[in-house]
Amino acid sequence: MDRPATYARLIELIEPFNKKGIALAESTSFADDLELDSLTVMDLVANIEDEWDINMPLNILPDLETVGQLADAVVKLKG
Repeated sequence: MDRPATYARLIELIEPFNKKGIALAESTSFADDLELDSLTVMDLVANIEDEWDINMPLNILPDLETVGQLADAVVKLKG
């Protein structure tokens, strides 16, 4: 699956966590825009891992601040 398809699927996975109903974009911040707490982030990570059968190392999560950065990480982890 290429990056555009990965990004589109990520948007679908993030949408249930988008309680504020904001428009999701590459630059949407999980902390500032979506205001996700750590438990919610872990739920989202679990969904992403299940979707692509990957393991996201916890040490990379602090570096993934936006939807675009997350898409890049998922593509890289899928190899």
